[in-house]
Amino acid sequence: MGNSSAHRWEHYYTPETVAEAVDLLQRYDGQARVVGGGTDLLVEIRRGLHRPVDALVDASRIAGLNTIEEDGDNIVIGCGVTHSQIIRDSRIIKYGTCLSESCGVIGGPQVRNVGTLAGNVAHALPAGDGTIGLLALGGEIEIASVDGTRWIPMQESFKGPGKSFINRHREVLTRLRFRRTGTREGSAHHRVMRPQGLCLPIISMAVRVQLHDNNTIKKARISMGPVGPVPFLAESAMEVLVGAKVSAGQFNKAAEAALASVTLRSSKYRASTEYREQMVRTYLPAILARAVEQAMGVSP
Repeated sequence: MGNSSAHRWEHYYTPETVAEAVDLLQRYDGQARVVGGGTDLLVEIRRGLHRPVDALVDASRIAGLNTIEEDGDNIVIGCGVTHSQIIRDSRIIKYGTCLSESCGVIGGPQVRNVGTLAGNVAHALPAGDGTIGLLALGGEIEIASVDGTRWIPMQESFKGPGKSFINRHREVLTRLRFRRTGTREGSAHHRVMRPQGLCLPIISMAVRVQLHDNNTIKKARISMGPVGPVPFLAESAMEVLVGAKVSAGQFNKAAEAALASVTLRSSKYRASTEYREQMVRTYLPAILARAVEQAMGVSP
């Protein structure tokens, strides 16, 4: 960051244990901030969008938290795991396809090589692609504090644009997990963005579906962003799907239900309301079809 950022923090720590990270945060009593890959936070600090802090505590170097593991039916992702690790992991490609796809469109290779999924989630932006993918999978996050660790559903952590219920001056998001897709389950993600590669998505959507043997839909989760102040679960669209037979017509009905439950604003950085609505009508049915093909065992 050079001298331009010297006045914004005095110390940069790379703790090797969770306990050490939490202790540092307590020692600075609200004057330190957790950082992951730094691909969002450091840019915002440099632009003066965050108040200065005395120290940054880099959680990405904590021992044992830079790997992807299996724990029963769950795939567990440490807070130091980068987007590049996720998109190369064969287990996530197969059992959490929408997460692999969503992490694969974040930034460019350089950003994916250092940016972390934990940082994406903790940053709580309404359209964080990795966040949208994990939300569709029903992801959970582990939070460490002086009181120990606890798991919570990821959707409960979002407070507003860029605001998390995680106290990033006193708590550390240590791990993330999701139940891997099983028999008759599939997932998919799609991001609409400008050809020039603008980092902000016009719309990002992910789905997870499970089918009964007769090809009616047993379970469905649909996540979207940016369609409001926080990453969004389209519950009304999910209700349209559950119990229905798989069909293009039903997928179109789900898209209309999703649109009826959100307000898509026109944005000079993204697109007009009408264009974004058309993208939902086009691509939400398409990714539902892809997820269903995977659940049926016919996707490539």
